[in-house]
Amino acid sequence: MTSHIDQPPGTATTRRGALGIGMALLGGAFSVGMAPGAATRTDDTCLIGYDAAFEDALAEADARTPVEEDRLGAGLPGVFARPLRRGYRVTARYGVRGNWLAGHHTGIDLAVPRGTPVYAVSAGTVVLAQRSGDYGNAVTIRMPDGHYTVYGHLNRIRTRVGARVSAGARIADSGSTGRATGPHLHLEIRSSRPYGSDVNPAAYLARRGVRLL
Repeated sequence: MTSHIDQPPGTATTRRGALGIGMALLGGAFSVGMAPGAATRTDDTCLIGYDAAFEDALAEADARTPVEEDRLGAGLPGVFARPLRRGYRVTARYGVRGNWLAGHHTGIDLAVPRGTPVYAVSAGTVVLAQRSGDYGNAVTIRMPDGHYTVYGHLNRIRTRVGARVSAGARIADSGSTGRATGPHLHLEIRSSRPYGSDVNPAAYLARRGVRLL
């Protein structure tokens, strides 16, 4: 069975499949440049679920931020950048099945030490930058193509609502705020604002010249 590159892969609902998912969550993390399955620690993942307070705050903030500002955003809309400039471990891939409302992990978790600089992957407008429930300290940026990038579990936010940022601009420091078991960046990309419109961050960025995996 094939699946769209942006969508989480289908998973058979068998006991063996469920056990496999559990093992992946407990032991499937790997380092950048390391083959999947290599032995690494797996304690830096997130437990983000649907957070009504965050979604309401994002909807209100988005409505207050004119879309016209996106077209005037700093930098070139076609330029993209890595969210981190140091090595990291992928502790939870996009699409991993679990007990989320969406049915899968809606972002990708990149484990780095607390305080690691976090950079905008694209030019855009900051629509939300505050403590955000399960996401902890989080920044949400609306990009010129209408997609939204959510950066979660931040230790410190270094931007403000309404700011127009360029690709590669430092917007925060990584952390473990919100529902997280250790310091990491939860990177989530949505095709539109609402929860459930998430796409595969690695695939989205790879098509734009930025590799996460």
